[in-house]
Amino acid sequence: MNLHLEEPVHDSKTRRKLEDQRRMAFRRAIEEYAEQRRLQQELGGYPDLLPADFLPIARSPQRHAA
Repeated sequence: MNLHLEEPVHDSKTRRKLEDQRRMAFRRAIEEYAEQRRLQQELGGYPDLLPADFLPIARSPQRHAA
């Protein structure tokens, strides 16, 4: 069985198309991340809208030493 570890040889048009696809996927990921951060900042002022198990306080309540 002959395994090719190198990338297949593409013509310049195909190579450009693949590069554009990778670039667009990266750009979409950045935009999605930015949108998630924006939503988190907007909802940060309204903790009553977040589910209780999402809040860090609900996950690990602070214990006071007596």
